[in-house]
Amino acid sequence: MNNFATKVIDMNRNLDFSEGLPFGYKVLNPYLDNPETMEVMEKFYKKYYNDNRKRKFIIGINPSRHGAGVTGVPFTDTKRLETECGIKMNSARTHEVSSVFMYDMIRAFGGVEKFYSEFYINSPFPLAILKKSKRDWVNANYYDDKSLFYAVEKFMIASIEKHISLGLDTEKVFCLGKKNAEFLEKINQKEKFFGKLIPLEHPRYIQQYKSKEKEMYIDKYLISFSQA
Repeated sequence: MNNFATKVIDMNRNLDFSEGLPFGYKVLNPYLDNPETMEVMEKFYKKYYNDNRKRKFIIGINPSRHGAGVTGVPFTDTKRLETECGIKMNSARTHEVSSVFMYDMIRAFGGVEKFYSEFYINSPFPLAILKKSKRDWVNANYYDDKSLFYAVEKFMIASIEKHISLGLDTEKVFCLGKKNAEFLEKINQKEKFFGKLIPLEHPRYIQQYKSKEKEMYIDKYLISFSQA
């Protein structure tokens, strides 16, 4: 049956970015690097998206190497995948800052089943981007460097089109991160993908710099969702 889950799984199975990137950047494709990523990703979507419901779209930046860069599930590290979603990953153990806030918010919304029945989360560039530092590779955002953005823009536009084809509500979409919203607004002005982009502070920013005000930001998310 070709439903929401099978469409997402098929899309992820065929994710491939083979374009060149500026020096010092590389793309991490977890589906090619770890066979278990594909297994747990499939379990997740079959568990929560095995239907044809029209969902609201939450747009991140691009996956982190400790979140979807391992699990294949946006804003979900292996800890939350197991404790909140009941899906254990044996080959990796990760903790991702954004995942902590996101699942606190999901719990306040009413839990994973309720949340995922109404929302779909992904990114315009759905693979992790890494930048070479002095000692190691670290997370990078698609907009960190103009030449990086130009290298991935075409792929991002095609990716957004694929997400929309899943059957998402495009009248109002939620954009995580203000700079992300600025770049997506420029794309949207040209491509006319969405009726309205609603910017929200990024979970990593909240968890890392505004943790004392977390409850206020959770309320802001919930209020924004209720008004859409």
